[in-house]
Amino acid sequence: MHEMGIILNLAKTLDETAEEQNIIKIGKVVLQVGEVSGIMTDYFVDCWDYFKGRHEILKDSVLELETIPAVTYCSACQKTYETVKYGKTCPYCQSGETWLVRGNECVIKEIEAETSE
Repeated sequence: MHEMGIILNLAKTLDETAEEQNIIKIGKVVLQVGEVSGIMTDYFVDCWDYFKGRHEILKDSVLELETIPAVTYCSACQKTYETVKYGKTCPYCQSGETWLVRGNECVIKEIEAETSE
């Protein structure tokens, strides 16, 4: 149930941004979520909906989620490939010397907001 923890951290970041930018109301947040981040998107949206009703600046906001495809790098053959499709073993050389390079993150891409200025 780390989704609620992520929502709390997201809200903290949004509060800090709102204070710095004189934001009085947030209308939309676009969040990029890695394909292998472990975030259950349906549950995440439910947590957002619960939390935003108790957080004045987010009260009427909309959350949009975009998926970041997972990509793995093989240090043996120096190629990248789709993580979800092939897993840890490189489909080109069958090496296990692979590293996730993208797809585990959670990033705020965009915030639509009203400012007091």
